[in-house]
Amino acid sequence: MALKRYILTEWTEEYKEGRMDRREFLRRVAVMSGGAGLALPVLSGLGVRASADEVSQAAASSPPAVAQASGVTVPPTDPAIQARDVSFPQGTITVLGYLAEPRAGTPAPGVVVIHENRGMLEHFKDVARRFAKVGYVALAVDLASPEGGTARFTDTAQVTALLGRLPESQLVAMLNGGVGYLQGLASVRRDRVGAMGFCFGGGMTWRLATANASLRAAAPFYGPNPPLEDVAKIKAAILAIYGDQDTFINPGIPAVRQAMERAGVTHEIIVYPNANHAFFNDTGPRYVAAAAQQAWQRTLAWFERYLKAA
Repeated sequence: MALKRYILTEWTEEYKEGRMDRREFLRRVAVMSGGAGLALPVLSGLGVRASADEVSQAAASSPPAVAQASGVTVPPTDPAIQARDVSFPQGTITVLGYLAEPRAGTPAPGVVVIHENRGMLEHFKDVARRFAKVGYVALAVDLASPEGGTARFTDTAQVTALLGRLPESQLVAMLNGGVGYLQGLASVRRDRVGAMGFCFGGGMTWRLATANASLRAAAPFYGPNPPLEDVAKIKAAILAIYGDQDTFINPGIPAVRQAMERAGVTHEIIVYPNANHAFFNDTGPRYVAAAAQQAWQRTLAWFERYLKAA
């Protein structure tokens, strides 16, 4: 599905399941739509009825203050790694990123880390550091870079709306730029680059894999399928991760499995029991420690096989 529609549908599911209150749902749809007036037909298409006054009041409200757990498992001061903010050009855009490297100094495989639809939160920087801790050079790419990066926004719904508005081709181009940036580092083995992403970022991981034949391995976590006609372009070994309670994304599994089988794409699909969408994020309400830890180890084993040892 189109990524903007994916985001709107995800918000609608959260609202209908009681995980997002009505005012915040209407506010987010107004932000995504470009205003309260433009939100009304969007809401109608989502099957949600609301009056113009209700949407206007919601649009004028402030975003809720949400305390986020740090989720730091590898601190930036860990002596085994070095981490810093970086940037690189991609066309007319300066793409922002966060680079984490092992201090060992010998060339290592590289991994592009792709964030959820709320942008470059600290959790994804931590994931990059986790990779560095086990011997990879990891680059987390900030896909909100066309408007100054995630840190410029105080409302994550605005980041999500930006990501929904940006052309998919531009998002993929920034990620391709990230692959090229890694390949240009002396610390990276140029022919050993992979990708890992979550939710929206899982969908972008799929799309990057269809667009970049130099990618050797990819691990999309509960991401929406790419256009199925593009699956045959994938050269990377795909490890696709899902939670069995994710009724939003899981209906697409049979189609992408069939497409990969038909195209001869090396792949494995794992569905974790008692886990839902976003179960890996240890700063979020759906975190499932056992499934997250197992999925991390499976990802490391996959990358060991297809990036380090291949």
